Amino acid sequence: METTPEVLTGRAVGSGPRRSRRWPDEVKARLVAETLRPGVSVNEVARRAGVKANHLSSWRTLARRGKLILPPPEDDVEFSALVVSEPAPVAATHPAIRPEIVVGNVTIRLEDGASADRIAAVACAMMASV
Repeated sequence: METTPEVLTGRAVGSGPRRSRRWPDEVKARLVAETLRPGVSVNEVARRAGVKANHLSSWRTLARRGKLILPPPEDDVEFSALVVSEPAPVAATHPAIRPEIVVGNVTIRLEDGASADRIAAVACAMMASV
């Protein structure tokens, strides 16, 4: 019986040619935006899309640096400014106004005529303890 030697290369037999995929920026941006939703992980989105998680993480870095433009969020997100200023003087005929800060079921009532700095300090202390 005669045997013929067979030479195998580094690639597995039958695995086909090695291909690298190029992902369009729109797809990258959409996938990165998905990872920014609350409760969604990079690994979850990568697995669903057939992308390596480290590629998706590097795309997130590009987005943070402004090199990958993300689509607008699907749900409307609105922010509003909080302005803390000194209260206007109240005429003697009006009852005193006592500022209150409510966090959950805790209410803090400040002294009459509390300054804006005092209100901001108490609000910051409350948020830091949450």
